[in-house]
Amino acid sequence: MNSTTIPLQNPSFFNNSQSSLAGALQGCIGSLDGACLEKLLLHCASALENNDVTLAQQVMWVLNNLASSNGDPNQRLTSWFLRALISRASRVYPNATNLHGSSNLERRLMSVTELAGYVDLIPWHRFGFCASNSVIYKAIERQTKVHILDFSITHCMQWPTLIDAIAKRPEGPPSLRISVPSWRPQVPPLLNVSSEEVGHRLANFAKFRDVPFEFHVIEDLNYEMFLSQLNPSTLQIRDDEALVVNCQNWLRYLHDDEQIKGALSSRDIFLDRVKDLNPCIVTIVDEDCDLGNLTTLTSRIATCFNYLWIPFDALETFLPKDSKQRLDYEADIGHKIENIIGFEGNQRIERLESCNKFSQRMENSGYMSVPFSEETIKEVKSLLDEHASGWGMKKEEHDMLVLTWKGHNSVYATSWVIVPPPHMDMSSL
Repeated sequence: MNSTTIPLQNPSFFNNSQSSLAGALQGCIGSLDGACLEKLLLHCASALENNDVTLAQQVMWVLNNLASSNGDPNQRLTSWFLRALISRASRVYPNATNLHGSSNLERRLMSVTELAGYVDLIPWHRFGFCASNSVIYKAIERQTKVHILDFSITHCMQWPTLIDAIAKRPEGPPSLRISVPSWRPQVPPLLNVSSEEVGHRLANFAKFRDVPFEFHVIEDLNYEMFLSQLNPSTLQIRDDEALVVNCQNWLRYLHDDEQIKGALSSRDIFLDRVKDLNPCIVTIVDEDCDLGNLTTLTSRIATCFNYLWIPFDALETFLPKDSKQRLDYEADIGHKIENIIGFEGNQRIERLESCNKFSQRMENSGYMSVPFSEETIKEVKSLLDEHASGWGMKKEEHDMLVLTWKGHNSVYATSWVIVPPPHMDMSSL
């Protein structure tokens, strides 16, 4: 993280050696970097946790003079954390003076064309699309009928590439059916057309590529009854189809704080339900950050700040500071920060789980990982070559592929099959 020199508007405010801010500001005045901004954010969070509204306001004043939505990556990121902290404080302490915040961030609705540009901007999503599609293609290579259950937040942007690939199969394409739940977490990216319209566009593309295609929106699958409805009848599972379950940045929205007296969490129940469907492959992609069970505000800020710095820094490499596309992308990340920092309990829906923890969960649930082939790795590397040189990829334990930015883990991709009974011939998988 690069340091930036920023003059304080009123440095005499901090000359009092008795000030509670002295420790937080030590070494930061005159030369500001990400570590100093993080320190101030943590100081503010600690004040809020200790019900010290006066100190929290003082730190917010400082941060307001240092953060900038048009500054360097650290300043831009800090501006969103500050907004989330003010919003949180204004709800918790509605009678406090000078705390004016709103949790009603503007929700941007994208066109399909804008969504394509959003996905292509950095490889945050395309990495998972590429790795998963390659694994799915191999898993269904001898199948004539395929059904994909798609649990994702990117409105089926993954599938044109797969449709194009299976259209080129020497033996001809299989018939392809894609099902999506009617319920979707209300998180960016948000689209200005319905799921049915997305399916219609996919059907037109599949027709153009001579791939037999069906698209189904599972209307009965809503959040309140989601786990109980995850059955062959509701999902319209057909015995003559190879089933694929695809989860892209989605499982984090199933709560994982119900582990009381040995009870299974929603994520474990979901994995058990999926296992009962007997899929030929399960692909899971998500952000490699552990936020799920961090109960304190300070711990969430520390983890989140050092993780979400990645996309802010990546955008700095190729977009000007006043780019609308950049500002819009960062605002979408701001929605995530608002939820992580501003809310507690069931209202905090952003509950990321690190790749190592989730892989352990998969193994405990009766799945075993499937290694990514050299061909898949080659395809992913080719994709990353289209982006800034800071992007990279590495293989980690549990057969994971991990997208990195300047060596920092960002997104992981995994694929899984059900552990076969002891008597089954493993070579048949």
